[in-house]
Amino acid sequence: MSIQPKIQINLEEINQKRQRLDTIKAELKNEFIGIDYIIDELINYIQIWFIMPAILTRPIIINLWGMTGVGKTDLIRKLVTKLQFQERFVEIELSNSEHSWNYNVATMFESNCINDGQPAIVLFDEIQRFYTIDPEGKPMNNSRAQDFWELLSDGKLSKRDSKEAIDEYMQRYLYATMQRQKRRAKIKELPVNAEIEQEDEEDLTVGIWEANNLKKAFDLEGSVLDIAEMKEEDILKIMQQKRDKKTVYEPFDHSKTLIIISGNLDDAYSMANETGEADVDADIFRAYTEKITIVDIKNALSKKFKPEQVARFGNIHLIYRSLKKQDFNQLINQEIRKIIQKNKEHFGVDIEISPNINQLIYQNGVFPVQGVRPVFSSITDIVESNLSTILFEAFTNNYMHIKMDYNFDTQQITAILADKKTVSLPYIGKIDKIRQNNLPDMIANISVHEAGHALVYGLLLGLVPLQLKSRVASSYATGFSFPHLLHLSKSNIIHKIKIYLAGGIAEEIVFGEDHITISHAYDREEAVSLIMEYIRKYGFDSNFSAYYGQSGAYSMDTSVTDWSIEKMMKNLQNETKELLEANKDFLIALSKLLFEKGSLLSTEVVEMAKTFGYDFGIKDENYLLLAPYEKILHEFR
Repeated sequence: MSIQPKIQINLEEINQKRQRLDTIKAELKNEFIGIDYIIDELINYIQIWFIMPAILTRPIIINLWGMTGVGKTDLIRKLVTKLQFQERFVEIELSNSEHSWNYNVATMFESNCINDGQPAIVLFDEIQRFYTIDPEGKPMNNSRAQDFWELLSDGKLSKRDSKEAIDEYMQRYLYATMQRQKRRAKIKELPVNAEIEQEDEEDLTVGIWEANNLKKAFDLEGSVLDIAEMKEEDILKIMQQKRDKKTVYEPFDHSKTLIIISGNLDDAYSMANETGEADVDADIFRAYTEKITIVDIKNALSKKFKPEQVARFGNIHLIYRSLKKQDFNQLINQEIRKIIQKNKEHFGVDIEISPNINQLIYQNGVFPVQGVRPVFSSITDIVESNLSTILFEAFTNNYMHIKMDYNFDTQQITAILADKKTVSLPYIGKIDKIRQNNLPDMIANISVHEAGHALVYGLLLGLVPLQLKSRVASSYATGFSFPHLLHLSKSNIIHKIKIYLAGGIAEEIVFGEDHITISHAYDREEAVSLIMEYIRKYGFDSNFSAYYGQSGAYSMDTSVTDWSIEKMMKNLQNETKELLEANKDFLIALSKLLFEKGSLLSTEVVEMAKTFGYDFGIKDENYLLLAPYEKILHEFR
């Protein structure tokens, strides 16, 4: 005896849906830059939901995490459109707002007509605003949208509100029916010739408004209009039948709903607060975000949600990385092409835009942790606003070809119209203007300070820092020497302390003790913190064995180690000064070149190091400076 399967497999339909997903994947990759890996994962995870939703017994939950401006929300909206699920899509932002105390997910789903058990897509955006643990780590008494956690658990939404409504309807209709029965009984007792006030038969029907509510509460069959014409007594019978079957109390089933959760987790993306940083190489931020794992995400979630709630997010976490320098350049190229094409289609004018314009946009529009939005704004400011003036001049003279360029020396946008006329527009990028406002004396001081850091970095580690800058976009003149990741061994901690101290000591060597600035205060603070941990926490000082923590029930008097901290600080300062004094010519040459250019490439530092007899290496952003432990281990026979 053969068993007939409940679900009939249609291979042709499955293949068509697979092909549709492949097409959508390709289209999304053309529309979004730098997130091909996210699109691949997303399409892979939604396959079973899109192709064979009937076999699902619980919803698919996909989490998207990343910094702002990387395309999380927009990606889902465009996916929904391409899947043609606009009518079955709900976008919700849960929050702890005082104005949202009485809402729940089931009601929001009901208002969007997706409580019917059929496939749907729901996006819970900016989920970090719906935290259940306060910044101090204490659970919050939050009763808002608690059925959200029910939904994540098994895809079911209880009908708490529906049960109350059902009981209310039953009581009201039962009372009304009893009252009418009493009136009819009294009428039968009256004399035949008595005047009787006849009941209006229309008042006994349900009505449109009531019919709509009853259809939802009792899951009634038929149209709202048909239910509206029914007598109240008949409706009462149907309600009693539904209530006896208990089906009206069964939870809403969302096992075939695709649930997408999106948010920004600053605890996982430690660089997310560097919103004003326009000078750190985008590839450096990218390297840091590439190291973020599902473990980091769950740790970050645990600071906002209770452990059992973190578990309900599941294990499908799509982790966005920040965009690379190449991605930003590709985005700028793409948007410029759109501008050229649009003007060709609308006005018939041919426009050529120089790569200098691209560079101008990049150095004034790219804030790596803010994603693409500032870039779009800068393109409007630099290209479209100035192009409108140039186009007016071109149309006036009937010139239909424009070559647009930027001269960094004269700080002008230039346009050659049909090789006959040149239009020049003074323009300084908003971020470039900030960079240029720093006084030469300040730049000279910063150049020496940062060259000190970079030189000791190279001498101790044999590497060039990832970036070396003395002129950055800041209202307060500053610079930086960006390091690689260092594995904190005993020797690397010593190296790191000396690198911190080198900036202030370089100022003293070049400018004299009286001209040292307070800019080394942060460096000294970091150096002392490392020394304290070196002695008190890590036990690297042979004079001390106990853990001298500064808090806890078993903490000891930390003043015992103060003399050792002071001694170590003094010794490392002297050693760093001796190292810089011995390479003073190298320090001054590097400082002058940095002052002149404001920023040095790794190759430029390497070439200079060779002239002083040093061979510095270049490593990328993902490099971790680590001792050769494996080699040492295998040297033992």
